[in-house]
Amino acid sequence: MASAPKSIPQSGPLSPEADQAAALAAFGGVLTVDLDAIIANWRKLEKTAVPAECSAVIKADAYGCGAEQVSRALSKAGCKTFFVATIEEARKVRAAVPEPTIYVLGGYFQNTGEHYAKINCRPVIGDLNELAEWDVFCRRTGWNGGAAVHIDTGMNRLGLTLSEAQAIIPRINAGDHGITLVMSHLVSAEQLNSPINARQLATFRSIASEFTGVPAALANSSGIFLGAPFQFDLVRPGAALYGVNPTPEADNPMQQVVDLKARIVQIRSIERGETVGYGGTWTARRPTKLAIIAVGYADGYFRAASSNDGTRGADVIVAGKRCPVAGRISMDLIAIDITDLPPNAVRRGHMVTLLGEGITVDELAHHFGTIGYEVLTSLGRRYARVYKGGNVEEPLTKPEPASNAGQPPSPQSIEQPSALPPLPS
Repeated sequence: MASAPKSIPQSGPLSPEADQAAALAAFGGVLTVDLDAIIANWRKLEKTAVPAECSAVIKADAYGCGAEQVSRALSKAGCKTFFVATIEEARKVRAAVPEPTIYVLGGYFQNTGEHYAKINCRPVIGDLNELAEWDVFCRRTGWNGGAAVHIDTGMNRLGLTLSEAQAIIPRINAGDHGITLVMSHLVSAEQLNSPINARQLATFRSIASEFTGVPAALANSSGIFLGAPFQFDLVRPGAALYGVNPTPEADNPMQQVVDLKARIVQIRSIERGETVGYGGTWTARRPTKLAIIAVGYADGYFRAASSNDGTRGADVIVAGKRCPVAGRISMDLIAIDITDLPPNAVRRGHMVTLLGEGITVDELAHHFGTIGYEVLTSLGRRYARVYKGGNVEEPLTKPEPASNAGQPPSPQSIEQPSALPPLPS
């Protein structure tokens, strides 16, 4: 997360709402994360998985939503276990939440033991060499912080093979083994009728039962909805916490978390037959009014959502109505066809909605030709980020500059109201 913004000059005292609006005016886009929605999603998943413990996967900066803010909010809500991908991610989360258990999915490497011990987090071990190196560190230092063992049941990515897992069963039976979790990962959990699910479940149940007294975990977000047999002692939801549909064959049971708005930098009119954007691939079929907004593929709004003369691209909400992208999305700008809006419905400086107001992460992922996970983790660092809810007060955060040289003063750090101030009409 970016460092605390600097103050901007003020001509006089402003209300919190006006102060907020003045700060946001420096940005082309505003990304709002609803921490209360994340908490509500976690509680729904927790209830679905009872009596299993519900952890939270907050790798990749909590899927782009802010690992420190999300971990604090979920910890206050009762979450006791978090999963991240790297030690560096674990370090940031530990600074935010001193008490919960943190597992690092990326595994253990030689000479990293002191890093784990220093912040009291646990490696997820998926290789016998890792296990041996971890053992050496624990014997040498006396550290007993614990570790998880990952067993591959079909993903063929990370994890001990079944024969390797069987080989360490005597170690488990001998006691004082330091293994605090045995886990695997589902291949096709989002497909309810995939035969792979049943095969993985049977394989994992068989091997996990030999890890006497060690809690077991198999289910990711979608796996939770496969039912109680998949839930074991702990479940590991990730994308569902942030509003991605874990049951794509049915309605989304999760609340939307992210709202993304972009600023109109220009409104212009073109004649029938004129083209818009790079390559001239979109042609106006009538006199057309365009709004140019200050977001592009450098901000994580993929070029794949462009439109051309034969294909409609993504929609954007402008003045409460869906309006289509016109032409190719460029690095910093997108053209929107607003011809069908009432006259004077919007003007330069107003905001449009790219996510929210009915546009979901999964809808945008469809236009991007990808999945909601990639949409969230690709959202750029040039947005102002606003956090609401979670029983915490978060300052407005600025994008991370490449250099301070020649940079204008940054927006003032302020407490956030429950929603952005209304824009002028």
